[in-house]
Amino acid sequence: MSAKSALNKAIFIPNDERLLAAVQVKRRTKKKIPFLATGGPGDYTTFICLSATNKKPAQVFLTKVKKFEGSSSFVRRSQWTISQLQQVNGIDSVRDCPEFDLIFENGSDQWTAGSAGEKCVFVQILHHTCQRFIPERKPEFINCPSKLLGGNSILTEAADSVSSAVQKASQALNERGERLGRVEEKTGEMMNSAQHFADTAHKLAMKHKC
Repeated sequence: MSAKSALNKAIFIPNDERLLAAVQVKRRTKKKIPFLATGGPGDYTTFICLSATNKKPAQVFLTKVKKFEGSSSFVRRSQWTISQLQQVNGIDSVRDCPEFDLIFENGSDQWTAGSAGEKCVFVQILHHTCQRFIPERKPEFINCPSKLLGGNSILTEAADSVSSAVQKASQALNERGERLGRVEEKTGEMMNSAQHFADTAHKLAMKHKC
């Protein structure tokens, strides 16, 4: 089971929510957290999750979830409504990078995703979700490549790539079908010719006997 599926099953489905996106992150700046606040010592993995309630009208949340080393369970730590999000800083508008910042009404976090690709997918889905669910005072997205905010998005590019592959496969099958059709046609002509030759030979043989 993937981390996203496990997160969805453990944290969101029990609360009648659906997980829209999740990205594994690490803090770029160390934050001093009291022993009691962390739930105990040890290493842990952090996920930033975007979810929506199944009940209409849907509410959308950003949730910080942790999974401690040696434990199979996930722990919900912090949660914000999407309307509390004020700014998403993609750090670099030219090249893809794994760093990004989330600025809320009551604070901010500086994160580094597992990869630039994971961060890009998360930011793009987050942007699309904000455009869909926030009617006004939408959060500001700064220093983000234009492909993440519309136009030639990475999701559109992926869909186009799949569509292109399907079209090429279909074309190859059609061409193969045409070739098979021509072979069958030629085979039919050869069989007709062979039958005609056999009939002619039979007639000649009968005439010779007479």
